[in-house]
Amino acid sequence: MAEVIHASAPAPNGAARVEFELQLYYWVKLIRGFEDRVARLHRQNRILGGVYSGAGQEAIVTGICAPLQEGDLVAPLHRDLGVFLMRGVDPGRLMAQLMGKETGLSRGKDSFLHGGDLEHAVFGSTSMLGSSLPVAVGAALKYHIKKEKQVAVAFFGEGASSRGDVHEAMNFAGVHKLPVVFVCENNRFAYSTPLEKQMAIDDVASRAAAYGFKGHAVSGNDLLAVVELSERVMNRTREGGGPALIECKTYRYRGHSEHDPALYRDKEELLEWEARDPIPQYEFYLEKKGHDLKRIREEVDERVRAVVQTAVDYAEQSAMPRPEEALEDLYAPSPSSASAAAPSPAGSGNHRGS
Repeated sequence: MAEVIHASAPAPNGAARVEFELQLYYWVKLIRGFEDRVARLHRQNRILGGVYSGAGQEAIVTGICAPLQEGDLVAPLHRDLGVFLMRGVDPGRLMAQLMGKETGLSRGKDSFLHGGDLEHAVFGSTSMLGSSLPVAVGAALKYHIKKEKQVAVAFFGEGASSRGDVHEAMNFAGVHKLPVVFVCENNRFAYSTPLEKQMAIDDVASRAAAYGFKGHAVSGNDLLAVVELSERVMNRTREGGGPALIECKTYRYRGHSEHDPALYRDKEELLEWEARDPIPQYEFYLEKKGHDLKRIREEVDERVRAVVQTAVDYAEQSAMPRPEEALEDLYAPSPSSASAAAPSPAGSGNHRGS
């Protein structure tokens, strides 16, 4: 059986922990605010490609990414826009990617769905969700061979957990005891297919035992629980404890994409999960800790508005790619040409990998 983690605050660590907890609040608010603005821009036909909202799942991205260190590789899903923000990708470049601009991560050659940024160790997703798990395992194998204290993290959904490459990745990682953490965002629907039509078990995390490592199930709407579990699991993995599977149980508020009305869902079920929204839950915790929540909320909301608006302005002022650029970036640049490349206007370096 999977280990079920209940809510518990991270171990206190004085002023540093207080600052860390307030930073967590900023991250969940920034991710929600950024995605809300993207949804509005999509309705205005200013976004190129599909938009796959992670609204309601911010605590997962935040809680998993918070303990990561420089050099750790992350392979997010199409719904994990927040991973890019937390790993240091410039919000303007991210918005430019969504708008198909030349200053985006793939220089206008692809939508956000396949965007990646290897300079910030973020590997781009593909439409075959789950296919990035073998890539993360490959990175973990490199860390293992070179005896580096890095970890690889791969996100996937409960639907993708039935794919063959997910099985192969977990099996290989288990056999070789690699430093990789698999994170299942179980939001109960693989597009329109409900969980009970996909598997006959309660916890995806239970499958970890078949590969020789531990599986952990946690509420994906409880930021504190995700952070506590993530810190503990990643510390163990980083110190040679082998792979792990974390299943975060959550619910997506919107359809599979912005063009999906999700008529296959029960309205009462949606209302029930919206009542468990991770942001108000965390605000309640901060208030109980003695913080001036009204002041903090106002300050963070203003900061988020400024960051998002600056990103939108940058993206809208950026040029569309020129036709001749379609023949560029077909091959990896040589070391000499890469070092000679000019930095991007966003100030985040040169990102040519899609």
